[in-house]
Amino acid sequence: MEELQAALHARGLSLSSFPDKGRSLVAAKDFYPGEVIISQEPYVCVPNNSLTESRCDGCFSNSNLKKCSACHVVWYCGSSCQRLEWKLHRLECQALAKLDKERRKLVTPTIRMMVKLYLRRKLQNENVIPVTALDNYSLVEALVSHMSDIDEKQLVLYAQMGNLVNLILQFPDIDIKEIAENFSKFACNAHTICDSELRPLGTGLYPVVSIINHSCLPNAVLVFEGRWAVVRAVQHIPKDSEVSISYVETAASTVARQKTLKEQYLFTCTCARCNKVGQYDDIQESAILEGYRCRDNGCSGFLLRESDEKGFVCQKCGLTRSKEEIRKIVTDIKALSDKAIKSKSLGNLQEAAVLYKNIENLQKEVCHPFSISLMQTREKLIEILMQLEEWKEALTVCRSTIPVYERVYPGCHPLLGLQYYSCGKLEWLLGETDDAIKTFTKAVDILRITHGTNTPFMKELLMKLEEARAEASFKLSSIEDS
Repeated sequence: MEELQAALHARGLSLSSFPDKGRSLVAAKDFYPGEVIISQEPYVCVPNNSLTESRCDGCFSNSNLKKCSACHVVWYCGSSCQRLEWKLHRLECQALAKLDKERRKLVTPTIRMMVKLYLRRKLQNENVIPVTALDNYSLVEALVSHMSDIDEKQLVLYAQMGNLVNLILQFPDIDIKEIAENFSKFACNAHTICDSELRPLGTGLYPVVSIINHSCLPNAVLVFEGRWAVVRAVQHIPKDSEVSISYVETAASTVARQKTLKEQYLFTCTCARCNKVGQYDDIQESAILEGYRCRDNGCSGFLLRESDEKGFVCQKCGLTRSKEEIRKIVTDIKALSDKAIKSKSLGNLQEAAVLYKNIENLQKEVCHPFSISLMQTREKLIEILMQLEEWKEALTVCRSTIPVYERVYPGCHPLLGLQYYSCGKLEWLLGETDDAIKTFTKAVDILRITHGTNTPFMKELLMKLEEARAEASFKLSSIEDS
């Protein structure tokens, strides 16, 4: 503990403990927006390999892959990544190669991560891999498992998974109970590793980053640079203040956020935003994000259920919508959604696009303009239109999401910045250079804080902005010359 405190202190942080939260990271100095609070490599990590997609174990790339010829489980993009992982994979490879073909199919990314956890511990104990204050197995041991809160069905599943890990490793000094507890720690503490545009690539365990507690109004954000987890301040964090990130999607009602946190992380959030549950502002926010709209298209009011539960009343103009009317539209939306998902999975993108447009039209009839479900439908539609290279229509839909993003996310949220970036790319592609400059600038203002400025992603964004400015300048000079 003293070594960890000293290592954290050197980074302007301290380890504290709060009665209702347990361990927490606290700022030992002032941090300012965009400043890196802490960065950490994973203790163990795995790519999200599946039957349809594989990634390199070293860099998570999905191009130029070759499967390990011995274990037939792990992929690499080249010799540099293979060398990077060799000390650990040498042992893993020997263990996996002993499995028969059927058992090898059961080795999921989660099973692999557990195998790698124990192999890394073994290599550190043997001094093959160095041990530091911020990189050692004792940090994993200190993580909360919430074993007492897990239901029997989940415990049985962990035990079954533990049996497979035990079979692969054949280590005499570990038992099923210990492995099951570590699986529970993974569930509560592992992070989804994403690329710069927040697309999931894999899973990693970052024991020091896992000390940072959750808030639905976080003062920091976690992003990834390759496999490194990087936590940056998104607002001024005064000395002696707790550092917080969000574990869940914050664009949701308090009830939805609390449900996700309880089911996945086994705690109840008591942040300032969650403490408003049941108050009028919170009820209004929930009704806007997840409820219904007034049947008067000129009214921006939100609906609440009548006391007799026969309908929903607009809280602005008093108009009522019947439960039957809303139920019919919602049923139609569900039926179309099932068809759209099937069409997309079969590669029928034109048909899927038509179905999602119909869903959007129905949702516009029943959902509030700032509805999360309407926003999600539009995101799916943008993705399909981009695949179909229907750029102009994709831009129209993308622009319609911006007001919703601006409302549901704080001013410095990576998802808002990335939506500006997507919109700007479409504007520039379609020759709307002046609009692209404005949108790229908004993206840069946010993403330089959440992502820094030195990553390839940010360098590309800054280059696009400069190119757009140069193009606009050239157009202006050409007009003046003519």
